[in-house]
Amino acid sequence: MSNKPETYWNKVLFADENKCNTFGSNGRIMVWRRKNEELNSKNLVGTVKYGSGGGLVRGCTSASGLGNLVFFDGIMNHALYLNILRENFKLSAQNLGIGYNFVFYRDNDPKHTALNVRLWCRYNCPQNLKTPPQSPDLNPIEHIWRELEVRVLKHDIKLKSKLKTVMMEEWMNIDTEITKKLVKSIPKHLKAVVDAKGYPIKY
Repeated sequence: MSNKPETYWNKVLFADENKCNTFGSNGRIMVWRRKNEELNSKNLVGTVKYGSGGGLVRGCTSASGLGNLVFFDGIMNHALYLNILRENFKLSAQNLGIGYNFVFYRDNDPKHTALNVRLWCRYNCPQNLKTPPQSPDLNPIEHIWRELEVRVLKHDIKLKSKLKTVMMEEWMNIDTEITKKLVKSIPKHLKAVVDAKGYPIKY
């Protein structure tokens, strides 16, 4: 796989879901303070009204840029996943200029490999880049999620509705040069995985 030409990777559409947190933490936030300073404004962390502090999203990326960013509530199951594919996935491929000849990259999450999903993919995106079980996650969109979170955290967000607006704006502002660079680095990282012979790599 590491010997695939750059033209091959340029037509791969990488997809995944993520949670973007308003305050950059999924868990407890610790603040170091002196005695009797617990109410000082610098030691207080704000909250998000009317909703949790995170946004559940699904997106996709290719060398030529970012596809649609889709917001959803609750837990992603195979039915919701299939609906997102139907309404956004092929449209994203067309908008990114890789048309109907793209290669679909997804991991082995059970909802991604459910029967109804596999049947839809067979007729709508027959070229799939399969990953072996327990393989490292080399999906470049993980770096895009990190870039998005860093950008979102620069905003003062108190409402979940504003979080969605900011996420969409910042998603649209991520430059194509970033996605191109990430996809171009894939063969190098694949080679590093092979050379590591099962040991962790820096990615």
